[in-house]
Amino acid sequence: MAEAVVTVDGWSALHDTRTFDWTSWKLTSPEERAAAVSEFKELIAKWEAVEEAKEGSHSIYKVVGNKADLMFVFLRETMDELETIKTEINKTKLGDYLIPGYSYVSIIEMTMHNPMDQGNDRELSPYVKERLKPTMPKWEHACFYPMSRRRTPDANWFEIDKEERTNLLYEHGLTGRKYAGKVKEIITGSIGLDEWEWCVTLFAHDPLQFKKIVYEMRFDEVTTKYAEFGDFIVGNYLPKENVDAYFAL
Repeated sequence: MAEAVVTVDGWSALHDTRTFDWTSWKLTSPEERAAAVSEFKELIAKWEAVEEAKEGSHSIYKVVGNKADLMFVFLRETMDELETIKTEINKTKLGDYLIPGYSYVSIIEMTMHNPMDQGNDRELSPYVKERLKPTMPKWEHACFYPMSRRRTPDANWFEIDKEERTNLLYEHGLTGRKYAGKVKEIITGSIGLDEWEWCVTLFAHDPLQFKKIVYEMRFDEVTTKYAEFGDFIVGNYLPKENVDAYFAL
């Protein structure tokens, strides 16, 4: 029987996509629109204060394509905080026009393949803390996708031994290191929380790097033999100072 790995876990994550009701927005008076946007910017300022205190992180993206209009990504200590954020958005005036779409719930994780070799203080090291409770980079583009490991008779990830899994993931990581400085990533686990088993959020200054890194990784054995993917969502970063322009008519 294959041995399960040990994970150290960090902040909870919510990926929340919304379609904007532009038709109804156009029928709203300029005064009402201005008030709605102003209230929403106050909510963003609240999120910024949380991030400044290093108690969470967030980003907002304008989704490319028609899967959604906006994607919110939140990192918080607890699931309760994530639910509160979702409810706060829905209660705003702008929330009346933000139609809920796809969402994904997960928890940031790092895998400890050899926990005894790493020492008991690994979870407290600055490197690990930065990985488990990160501030999301406010780079121009983000790419989100969920994934699972295959469990077919000829390729069952959960049946192979831990050493082989470790080696496959190490080789996979070597591919990722080629893109240091070009792509950053946050890996979250969602087994028992959502439809897929993990999800990946990538950040880049140039979206072409998403295509390059994902394509190259498709040739790693851990992907070619054992990986299955959900829909990819790509977005352009929306800073608070550009919110007025985004919703202007």
